[in-house]
Amino acid sequence: MNKLRIGAVAGIITPIVAFISVSAAIASYAPFSWTNNALSDLGVAKGITAPIFDVGLVAAGVFAFLFSTFGLFSFSKARLGKVGAAFFAAATVALICIGIFNEHYSPTHYIVSVAFFALSPIALFILTASFWQGKYRGLSVLTVALGFIAAVPWILQLTNKYVPNVAIPETISAVAVSAWAIAVSVKMLQTKKQSD
Repeated sequence: MNKLRIGAVAGIITPIVAFISVSAAIASYAPFSWTNNALSDLGVAKGITAPIFDVGLVAAGVFAFLFSTFGLFSFSKARLGKVGAAFFAAATVALICIGIFNEHYSPTHYIVSVAFFALSPIALFILTASFWQGKYRGLSVLTVALGFIAAVPWILQLTNKYVPNVAIPETISAVAVSAWAIAVSVKMLQTKKQSD
């Protein structure tokens, strides 16, 4: 199995691991509120909730790192694509750190959380241009659209604070980035199949 295929498979596994762990953590913690909590509050909850959440994020981050370093770097031939892949790899490292440095580790947790949610859409915007240059026009349009969906909830939260806490913008942003990762991974597998 070559690097591109490993990265593509990892890109599909990443959202599965992330959303199973987050959903399981939410299900195990009755007091959780979508409007009054951050998802990261689950990482310091009592009982089994915190390990499910924290370990799940670290595992998802590792798969995401493989997706970016094996998949995106191989798929992105131009220099701009490599830059975008590097930004996304940095975001995945931040995701791993969110699981390792939970809310007990202040201000580290805040810094790595901001890094993940800022670097992800930035990476997508850079990769939009790279995909366009590489003639992946449909993928480019999808990437910029999902990049905006990942960024806008945070812009609105910072300017209007439409919810008391950040679980909703976190989830919208994460879903957008996850959908993008799956779409790119599928394209990688199709490209690999055509080249075989």
